[in-house]
Amino acid sequence: MKARIIVTLKTGVLDPQGKAIEAALSSFGISGVEGVRQGKVFDVEIADTDAASAETTLKSACEKLLANTVVENYEIEIV
Repeated sequence: MKARIIVTLKTGVLDPQGKAIEAALSSFGISGVEGVRQGKVFDVEIADTDAASAETTLKSACEKLLANTVVENYEIEIV
């Protein structure tokens, strides 16, 4: 089974990397970009055939390793 996990910073958390990307885009002459927030995407293959069980396993992975839940949100998509 395949899944995609998207990790993003929570609203209100400063994103210095996003600001740096925004500035770099401007320096390359790319205009009109009003804001950038960076995140992480994990494509995971899991040896499970039950979607609910797979989601439980992936939630545990997010809580323990993939996301810092103090400042990040995560979303799990079974694909």
